[in-house]
Amino acid sequence: MKMLLSALLLLILHSASAQSLVQTQASLAEESSHASLPDIGSLMREVEEHQKASERIQKDYLYREVIRQQRSNGRKGETREYDVFWLRGVQVHKLVRKDGKDLTAEEQRKESERIDKDVAKALERKRKADTKGKKTDSEGREEVTVSRFLELGAFSNPRRELLNGRSTIVVDYAGNPNAKTRNRLESVIRDLAGTIWIDERDLAVVRLEGRFADSFKIGAGLVMSIRKGTAFSVQQIKVNNEVWLPSRIEANGAARVLLLFHFDGSILITDSDYRKFKATSTILPGDAAVQRPQ
Repeated sequence: MKMLLSALLLLILHSASAQSLVQTQASLAEESSHASLPDIGSLMREVEEHQKASERIQKDYLYREVIRQQRSNGRKGETREYDVFWLRGVQVHKLVRKDGKDLTAEEQRKESERIDKDVAKALERKRKADTKGKKTDSEGREEVTVSRFLELGAFSNPRRELLNGRSTIVVDYAGNPNAKTRNRLESVIRDLAGTIWIDERDLAVVRLEGRFADSFKIGAGLVMSIRKGTAFSVQQIKVNNEVWLPSRIEANGAARVLLLFHFDGSILITDSDYRKFKATSTILPGDAAVQRPQ
């Protein structure tokens, strides 16, 4: 989801003066409303560049991800906990607990083997893409740039809103059902509608809400499948005053992404306990963990 969770929008404000720091939210909102809004296309390209720079900082962080799933058919839900970190330039999710229980020694061994294989495959995909001059994400899969988003749909209705005391620019997105796509993933984007909140000072996506207008499958559903009407929201928080990282993802409907992500009903993903670590995976001391979202 970061997937989707990852390319979008904005314009940098001047640093606030000491006087502006003590203004009320009401006065900030009134002041922001008079400032001119940026061109949407230019704004989004700036955010895309800032996202790439931010990713270099993200690679220094380790955090805990908890996935809670409730099934629509009444069957018992499940909870899984992962350590999320970067290995050889590839973001990985290492399963550490299932339904509140630590993995057995055998399960830990299999999980380590899975990660090694997944990283090797991602690096091979990236190598092949590099030889063809194609841009890819951290897992070696083709990236969809902001320019391509603009060809597959349109951003509109820019406005300012205060979110958690910070000025954001809010933009709506609607895919164009008549746009020509190059692959199935682009068909996903073409059928997507949603709203994006961008932190105006940091050019970072802080909230994203979306809904899929149609059902689709990639690789007969083995690679990806999403049911029509599936809706989601994504939130990010600023960590250590230097980088925005995911904090909460909610979704209702039905979706599958490979063997890693699957739900039919509702799902809640919370990310917290952010810590810096060295390339040797040694956690650095002195970094306070961020409280887990409720």
